[in-house]
Formats: sequence, C-alpha cells, structure tokens
Amino acid sequence: MPLDVQSLAIADVKVVTPSVFRDQRGAFFEAYNRQAFAEHGIAADLVQDNQSLSRAKGVIRGLHFQIAPHAQGKLVRVVRGAILDVAVDIRHGSPSYSRHVAAVLSAENRAQLWVPAGFAHGFCTLEPDTIVIYKVTDIHAPACERGIAFDDPDLAIAWPVAAGLAQLSDRDRKLPRLRDLPAYFTCASP
Repeated sequence: MPLDVQSLAIADVKVVTPSVFRDQRGAFFEAYNRQAFAEHGIAADLVQDNQSLSRAKGVIRGLHFQIAPHAQGKLVRVVRGAILDVAVDIRHGSPSYSRHVAAVLSAENRAQLWVPAGFAHGFCTLEPDTIVIYKVTDIHAPACERGIAFDDPDLAIAWPVAAGLAQLSDRDRKLPRLRDLPAYFTCASP
C-alpha cells in the first residue's frame, strides 16, 4: 500500500500517512512496512514499541531524548484521540539547531511523525483519553535519558495549552533549558 511522506520545515522530520483500504467491513492500513519506509528514505531498525495513555486534554510529555550509545529515532502515531507532536533539532552544527517542527497526529488522520535521533521529542494531548504508540530504534535505557523544558523560552514552542495549565510529570517540570545542555549530538554524527 502506498505511503504519503512529507518532509516538514526541518527535512529530516517527516509526516507519514498510509493509504487506507476501505470496504463494507471497515478499513485496513499498514501502519509500518520496513521496505515501503526505506523507499521513502526512512531506513530504520525499529526494535521496541511503546504506548502511553493520557487521561486529560493538555497533558504534555517531553521534551525527551536518549543519548549514545542508546540514541533513539521514533515513529509516533495516535490510535485514540489527538496530539500536537513536536520535534526539536538538538544537533549542534545543524542549520536548524534549536528550531522545532510540529504536526497534529490523530486516530482520524492516521498521520505518523518520524523523529530521527538527534531531536528532542514531546507532545501535548488535544483530546482526553489519548493513546500514543511509538516505535523506537533502540531500547529504553534510563541512564541515557535526557530532556529539555517544554517551556524553554529560547524554543518558543506554541503549545495548545497555557504553561500553567499543562499537566506534566514531576520529572518533566525539572528539565533544563537547551542552552544548559552539553552537545550530545552533532550534525555530522547524530
């Protein structure tokens, strides 16, 4: 089944929308096909599936990333509800360093976001009881987990919820600003 793959303003981040086959029984689509993704420049060895449930609208998860030796690329999709999904380029030396891109992903639009290693990732729920599934290119490694404050003023992300009303984990409330982090990634070697 064909894919529609669109690069965002930062070309390494892509929105992937699969074609849907519909008939009298309902609908079917391939959420992931290694060969089809590789044909569109997303050649990734996806090794783990993760799932989150956010009960309320306005939950922000992120901005998260993992560093070497367990840096992760992520393929993110929504199976119930909707999110504003955000990727921030944290590759020192990149022309788009510290810039971000965002896309609305929903169960209805079936769009997925490909976020390569070298980007911080986060999302805000747009509906209650939202379920997000994401495939990653490396295992979860707590010692390699890092993050950036969702409300870092240098990033100027226009979240769809006021900072004071956002629901965050205690960990995410304490994340540093990007400018306070070392150069974990470079453009030449994410």
